[in-house]
Amino acid sequence: MNNSHKALWEECLRLIEANVSEQQFKTWFAPIVFESYSESEHELLVQVPSPYVYEYLEQYYVGLLSKVLARVFGASVRLSYRIVTVKAQHNVTTTVESDGPSEIQQPQGTNKAPTTLDAAKPQQLNPQLDAKKTFQNFIEGDSNKLPRTVGLSIAEHPGKSTFNPFFIFGPSGCGKTHLINAIGVRCKETYPQKRVLYVSARLFQVQFTDSVRHNTTNDFINFYQSIDVLIVDDIQEWMNSPKTLDTFFHIFNHLFRLGRQIILASDRPPVDLQGMKDRLLTRFACGLIAELEKPNVQLCVDILNAKCRRDGLKIPADVIQYIAETANGSVRDLVGVVNSLMAYSIVYNTSVDMRLAERVIKRAVKVDNHPLTIDEILEKVCRHYNVEQHQVFSKSRKRDLVQVRQVSMFFAQKYTKMPAGRIGQLIGNRDHSTVIHSCNAVEQRLKVDQAFQAEISSIENSFKLKL
Repeated sequence: MNNSHKALWEECLRLIEANVSEQQFKTWFAPIVFESYSESEHELLVQVPSPYVYEYLEQYYVGLLSKVLARVFGASVRLSYRIVTVKAQHNVTTTVESDGPSEIQQPQGTNKAPTTLDAAKPQQLNPQLDAKKTFQNFIEGDSNKLPRTVGLSIAEHPGKSTFNPFFIFGPSGCGKTHLINAIGVRCKETYPQKRVLYVSARLFQVQFTDSVRHNTTNDFINFYQSIDVLIVDDIQEWMNSPKTLDTFFHIFNHLFRLGRQIILASDRPPVDLQGMKDRLLTRFACGLIAELEKPNVQLCVDILNAKCRRDGLKIPADVIQYIAETANGSVRDLVGVVNSLMAYSIVYNTSVDMRLAERVIKRAVKVDNHPLTIDEILEKVCRHYNVEQHQVFSKSRKRDLVQVRQVSMFFAQKYTKMPAGRIGQLIGNRDHSTVIHSCNAVEQRLKVDQAFQAEISSIENSFKLKL
């Protein structure tokens, strides 16, 4: 090897480094290895680690390579690649002229990466966001005020706050996907140059599996490590996927160390993500964990009114109220019912009224016979044990009051769709661990105490529910 030629190649790398970002250089140019230079053929031969790197360089950086090689090696230089993989070696040759690239011949047997990996320069990356899900149509209410406020702050200053990672959890239909999309859309509007990417946990796993099968795992990891704002939805789907979790662990560490923003959404809090290692769960918890609750009736009314204004719909106020009260706090159900109402109205040329709403909801929404509230549960339980609600909310540890709290929490978990944290707040301002402990205590006692079983049955009968 001629050291002078290698030195010339190193000079090329310095020029390239001055013209691309640090991450671009580390990902695409640092792995290139100088092999040889033929003075008689004016040919520079370099090694690249995979066909994907070769294709990416030829598609997006051939112009930059042309200018740099012409300046350092001369205008007549030709560039050849040797693609070195773990399993085999493939020789691929292409020519780089000083006045522009020649037509590129794609190598045979190239390992194709997943679609979202075929990324161009940073500004050309498709963020995979839903442009319709924005902060403008994400209606604020008591159940989402904190996550929405924090999300807006992150969108305006990604990676610059203490809210990294931002972990959002809540039941299906509460608006998690809408909120994380809104963060991504606002961030992309504010910082067009940033690489923002939304991906579902399932798609991420499919891409990873495909990269393993095609021996392009390094390319897969390099791509995700180049993202500035990474948004992953439904990460609970990784609970039984240790290899996917290990790979994401390394991507997470790299992004976090560089101050890149990470946003995660799940249907449960980190402590309930069974099967995930503590080293990952502790990282999820080091930023901010925010609960997104199902909207209450008033917020459902506000969401429906906003949709009617936005879409030019006319739905009577009593119908709006009825839909809000029967849609089980699901934003998806709300939207689905309104869309169905308008479709029925147009097809059958009828006005939207209560009768039509009842027909649509019967078919579209699973409605409880009598959905219980926390207040109703507390009222029945306190009446059975002959105590006042303010006593239940007190800090007293008297045995009879502790029992009332535990039974109330047990019924709340059984008959409402609220998460444990919210139940604890509404029953004595306790935390979610107290709720879990209370429910376990009641369940264990039911197994061995027949008198207690009779008490619970009596209270349930007072709810007038079909057990």
